[in-house]
Amino acid sequence: MKMKALGGQGIQASEIGLGCMGMSEFYGEHNDADSIQTIHRAYDLGVTFFDTANIYGPFTNEILVGKAIKPFRNKITLATKFGIVRDPANPKARGINGRPEYVKSSCEASLKRLEVEVIDLYYLHRKDPDTPIEETVGAMGQLVKEGKVKGIGLSEVNVDTLRKAHSTFPLTALQSEYSLWSRDPEDEILPACKELEIAFVAYSPLGRGFLTGQIKKFEDLDEDDFRRNSPRFQGENFDTNQELVIEISSIAKSKGCTPSQLALAWVMAQDDFIFPIPGTKRIKYLEENVKAVTISLSSKELEQIEKAFPKNAAIGSRYSEVGMKTLNK
Repeated sequence: MKMKALGGQGIQASEIGLGCMGMSEFYGEHNDADSIQTIHRAYDLGVTFFDTANIYGPFTNEILVGKAIKPFRNKITLATKFGIVRDPANPKARGINGRPEYVKSSCEASLKRLEVEVIDLYYLHRKDPDTPIEETVGAMGQLVKEGKVKGIGLSEVNVDTLRKAHSTFPLTALQSEYSLWSRDPEDEILPACKELEIAFVAYSPLGRGFLTGQIKKFEDLDEDDFRRNSPRFQGENFDTNQELVIEISSIAKSKGCTPSQLALAWVMAQDDFIFPIPGTKRIKYLEENVKAVTISLSSKELEQIEKAFPKNAAIGSRYSEVGMKTLNK
């Protein structure tokens, strides 16, 4: 497992990370003991980049991750996020808060739940439309000055917001969805991140599991799986997108790897400053995903993948109508 510079502020991370969201919510049943074993196995395999957020659970995922990383806390890069507001009494409700005073209180709460003295990478999960980004990022920068955070980042923002934020306080990373079926960052965000030496962290690099080829029909999803509300997993969209995955699966078979490994290798092949963080709660899939770092793709193979799964080929929006409104586009 290769270690790389995560942005320009001296933070290091493994070339592939682990998204921990599904260990507590959103993807059906979960088991804390199994999830902790998965995190420990990830570390054994060389993964040192772990991603959580205060809203996952809500709040319980930070507690889980904090407990799991205790044995090797000082040898890993821990990332968490704030900004999306949830109430455990009404978990389906959402709000967004980027006010400076909330930045500070959220950080203190995350430090306590994670049981750590410093957060390596602290993201604004979604931009608050009612708070200037300079105010939010200024407060995040103050956390760095106070030693509570090592680096700061943003999630799902446009290039103008990225540049304003970076001029306010240097950003370590930008996190957004990026995969074969979600390639919007290629237009402006990826070039800007490269120019500014900001790491790009790709969440859902396996298309929320769709690109694995394991989801054959809509009914395969648990009743409480949030993907049932995703337009890409519904009706004719599902069928059309499935055809794309069949093409990728065929290429993967000829390459001697799984569709998941091919999809992750494709993300990593796009540039060296890109860090995919596939999420899983099972050791089996973790081990499969990590092996993607051993797969190299030739220019001919990349062209073959591009032909089979061209940009904007996936049908349906990334989130529901409500979810899309939270994105700073």
